[in-house]
Amino acid sequence: MAYWLARRADILTRATIKRFDPRFWSVNFARPMMASVTTVAPDALRVDAVFYQRDDLAGLIWEAEDRYDHPLLCYATQRDFRHCQLAFNWHSAGVRALDAINGPVLTIEGRDAQGVARSWYVRLWNYAQGTPEQARISLDFDALDAGYSLADEAERVWAGDIDRMFISLVAPEHDGSAARFDAPCEGWVTLSAIACEGSGSVLEIGDVMLPPHGAGIASGYDDSYHLTPARLLRNAFQLGYRGSFNHYVGMSHYFRLERAGEGLYVSLAGGALNTPCAAWHHDLAARAQALRLSLIISLSFELFDAHCWNDWKQRTSAGVAARTGYTPPSTLLSPAHAGAMAYLAAVARAFVEIAVVAGQRARFQIGEPWWWVMPDGAICLYDNAARAALGGDPPIIASVRAALDTAQIAVLDQAGALLAAATASLTAAVRADHPDCETLLLAYLPSVLDPDAPELRRANLPIGWATPAFDRLQLEDYDWVIAGNRGASARGAAAVGARLGYAAAAQHYLAGYIATPDARDDWARVEAALRAAQARGVGEALVWALPQMIRDGFVRFVIGEDQMRDFDDVQFPLALSRTLSVAPRFSTAIVTSAGGHEQRNADWANARLDYDVGPGLRSEADLAELIAFFRARHGAARAFRLRDPFDFSSNGMTGTPQMTDQWLGIGDGATTDFALVKQYGAGDDAEVRRIKRPDGASVLVSLDGALAQGWALREHGIIGFAVAPGAGVVVRAGFVFDVPVRFAEDRLLINSETFAAGEAPSIALIEVREAEGD
Repeated sequence: MAYWLARRADILTRATIKRFDPRFWSVNFARPMMASVTTVAPDALRVDAVFYQRDDLAGLIWEAEDRYDHPLLCYATQRDFRHCQLAFNWHSAGVRALDAINGPVLTIEGRDAQGVARSWYVRLWNYAQGTPEQARISLDFDALDAGYSLADEAERVWAGDIDRMFISLVAPEHDGSAARFDAPCEGWVTLSAIACEGSGSVLEIGDVMLPPHGAGIASGYDDSYHLTPARLLRNAFQLGYRGSFNHYVGMSHYFRLERAGEGLYVSLAGGALNTPCAAWHHDLAARAQALRLSLIISLSFELFDAHCWNDWKQRTSAGVAARTGYTPPSTLLSPAHAGAMAYLAAVARAFVEIAVVAGQRARFQIGEPWWWVMPDGAICLYDNAARAALGGDPPIIASVRAALDTAQIAVLDQAGALLAAATASLTAAVRADHPDCETLLLAYLPSVLDPDAPELRRANLPIGWATPAFDRLQLEDYDWVIAGNRGASARGAAAVGARLGYAAAAQHYLAGYIATPDARDDWARVEAALRAAQARGVGEALVWALPQMIRDGFVRFVIGEDQMRDFDDVQFPLALSRTLSVAPRFSTAIVTSAGGHEQRNADWANARLDYDVGPGLRSEADLAELIAFFRARHGAARAFRLRDPFDFSSNGMTGTPQMTDQWLGIGDGATTDFALVKQYGAGDDAEVRRIKRPDGASVLVSLDGALAQGWALREHGIIGFAVAPGAGVVVRAGFVFDVPVRFAEDRLLINSETFAAGEAPSIALIEVREAEGD
C-alpha cells in the first residue's frame, strides 16, 4: 500500500465536458436560509430553497476555476467565455419571477478589457422567451448586455476574463430587510435542456479511474451541502473508494426552523428535515446505490448553537452551555432531555428512511455521543434535565482532570448509564421502522480515554455500550495519529476492545483528520494508521474526510500480492560489492544572465548516490551470481539493499554504532514515533538524511543518554515507543544501515573476451528515494 499527494499538473487521463455541465454548479447563501442543488438529468439541475428572512438570497454558481474537485479530476480553468452560447429552459415556483424587479439576475464577476476588476448584472428576463415562471433563456457571451433595460441602459459584458457567475434567487416577498417571515417560504428552480455551444463551450477535465484499494470514505453534509451529490460521489468512486460511504449529516444544515420571539429554533413542524436537505440526500442515496457504495447515516448530539432550544443544551455546574469552539459554534444536546432525544430520533428516522427508499440497506451510526468537557475540565452534565435524572443535586465535578472522590466517581457512572440509555433509544427508534438496521457507534478515543482524566470513560465510554449493544464499534483517534503517537493508538484500541468486548472484525477504523492545507505532510501518518488498523483485522478502514482528501490531492493505491513488488528486502551480494565506486550527486538548475551572472537553484535537499559495482566482479562465479541476482530483480524493476563500504554507520562513516550517535528529536509526552536520520555537517548547512533501511539487529536507542527500553523498530526506519518519551527528553540512536538501490538499466552488457582479459565491466546502481508511505 502506498499513497501520493497529487497536483493539477499530475493529471494522467483527460476527457472533455461541456461548459456548464449540471454536475459542476454549486450554491451559496447566508444563514438562516438553506438551499441545495441536484442533478435531475444529464442536462438538467434543480435548486431547492427555503427562505426565513426578507433579505435571504441564494446564488446558483458556475466558477471558471474548479476549487472543489480532486486535482486529478478537476476541470481546466478557463476564464475566457467568448465564443460560447448557453441556453436552458427555466421553470420556477416560490421564487421571485423572471420579469419582476429584483428578479433572477446573472451576476458576472471578472475584469474588463483593460484588466480592471468589476461586475456586470444581466437581467435574465431580457433574454427569455416564454412566461415569467417558464421560459427558454439564451445567452450569447459575445453579445451579452448588462442593465435592467436593454433599450435604455444596456452595457456590453466583456466575457474574456471571468472568475465566476451566479444566478440570484430570492423569495417573492423579498425586500432587502432582515425582517423574518411569519412562516418559512419554500421555492425551487429547474434549469433543463442545458445546452452550451460554440468554440468556447468545451473544457478539459481530469478523468482518472483508480482501482479499489481497500478503504472506505467518510464525508459530511456541512462540508459539502453546496455541491451536487453527483460531483461528490464522482470523486470518491473514481479515486478507488468502495464499500462504506460514511456520511455525517452534520449539525447546521439539515433542520427545519420555527420562530420563537425574535429567534429561530429547530423544529419538527412539517417534517424533520428541510426540503433542500431532503432533496440532496435523496439524490445522494440513489447515486450511492447505483455505484454500490453502502451509505452509513451518521448523526451526532451536536447542533448549531444559535438554533438550539436553551433547555436542550448540556451545561456545566455554573450553568454555562456546552460549546465546541468550532466556527460556526455548536452545542451538545443533553442525553437526559426527553425532547432533545425525541428530536434526534425523528431526524434519524427521516434520514434512514431516505436511504432505504433508494434501495440502500439501513445503516445508522451515532457519532461521538458524549458529555462535553470544557477546556478547563468542567464536565457538562448539570443541565436541568440531567440534574433531575442524577438525583436532583448531583455532586459537582469542577474538573474531570482533578482527583475525584467516591461520590463524584459514582455520578460519572450514573451519567454513563444515562448516555447509554439515550443511544439505545435512538437505535430503538430506527429499528422500529427497520428491524434489520445495522447500528454503529463512533467513539473518539483521545477524548474518552484522556490519560489526564482516567475516570471520564465511566461517563463517555459506558459499559452499557458493550457488545451486543451495537453491531459495529467505530473508532477514530486523529489527534494521536497526527502527533505520531502510534503507541497511544494501539493502547486505545486495546483498551476499548477489552472494555466493550468488540472483536477487531466487528470494528471500523476512521483515519484522518487533516484540518488545514499546510499540514499535507500529515497524510503519511494517516496512511500508516490505516495500514495498522487493517493489519489488526478491523472490519473496514475509512478515510476521514472526503473534502480534505480532495483538497490535498490524496491518492491511495494498493500493490496486491499478484502485482510486482517494487522493493525486495534482500542484500546485494556483499562479495560483489567489496570493490565499488560511489558518486554523490545533486541537481542544480543554473541560469546565466546576459551579463554573466548566475542564478542557482538546488532542486534536491539531499545528495543522490550512484554506484558502480562492476569492479567487484573477479570470476565467472561472481558473474553468474550477478546475473542470477539481476534476473531475480527483473532488471531495474525492483530495488534492494546495498551496504555502502564507505558510509554504513551512524558513527562517522564506518565506526561501531553507539546509542548516542544521532539526534532523532525531543520528546513532548505525546509523540511515540521518531525517524532514524543521519546528519552530515553541522549547523544550518547540515544535510539530514533519512535512514529507511537500517540493519535491525544493530539499532541502539537512548533517552537522555541512557539506554532505552520499550521501543520497536517499525517499517522504514521508524523507532516506535510503547510510551511516549516525556517532555524535553532527548532521543538519540546508533545503527548500521543499507542504501536502497536499483539497477540503472534493464540489461547487463558484459563482453566475455574483455572480462576474461581482466577488464572490469560497468554495472551501474542508482539510489532509490523512498516516499514516506512506501
